[in-house]
Amino acid sequence: MTDEPADRRETGSVSRRSLFKAAGAVGVAATVPSPAPAQGVGTLPTPPAQPDPVQPDRIHFFLTPAEAAFLAAAVDRLIPPDETWPGAASAGVTGYIDRQLAGGYGQGARMYLAGPWQEGEPEQGYQLRYTPAEVFRIGIAATQRHVADTYGGRAFQDLAPERQDDVLTGLETGAVNFPELPAPIFFETLLAKTVEGFFADPAYGGNRDMVGWRMIGYPGAYGQYAYLVENWGMAYERPPMSMAHSAFTRHDHDD
Repeated sequence: MTDEPADRRETGSVSRRSLFKAAGAVGVAATVPSPAPAQGVGTLPTPPAQPDPVQPDRIHFFLTPAEAAFLAAAVDRLIPPDETWPGAASAGVTGYIDRQLAGGYGQGARMYLAGPWQEGEPEQGYQLRYTPAEVFRIGIAATQRHVADTYGGRAFQDLAPERQDDVLTGLETGAVNFPELPAPIFFETLLAKTVEGFFADPAYGGNRDMVGWRMIGYPGAYGQYAYLVENWGMAYERPPMSMAHSAFTRHDHDD
């Protein structure tokens, strides 16, 4: 989110989606060598038929239906759909976050949570007593209360996109205050998990149909290309491959 109007954020010369594409292109260019003009130039083979992707949004391991409805609307404003690509909700980001919150990350398995609890400096990082799952649960409830108080009892997911952007911008900037936790902390956590879910391997429940990878031209799980390591000069002209499909891909190796 920025201080720019919603229409500028979506249609301006530098959109959030353009930034994602630029970042992805740099990453791919840094890790995938350009095809050399060597012998045997060809194309990578088409991968075997892959199973239908899981539909994780319909399975709530942690989120309540009301919380899932809020997140589906919120992530779709952070990475909105356009005329070419689906938004974060259609890419399964809600399901990704749900699974993360139900697991070790959500329970703070690798976090120090024994106190003492006092306000720290920004450079000290996260200082709250809450697990990530608690940050989401408290943040969603507090945001919905703010929306109900501001918009006549309505829920966030029922607002027009422009009003949803106003709410998210208020969280990001701290213009919205919560007694339970700083609103910017909730926003930063929500944004980080949204980006993760859009670009993580589909094995984790998001990036459905590898939409994030296809959008930026990322080839996917490099381990799946080990059998092609000595085939120089092959052009990359096939869909990306996920870890989730490794069990469905058989490679024959010489002894």
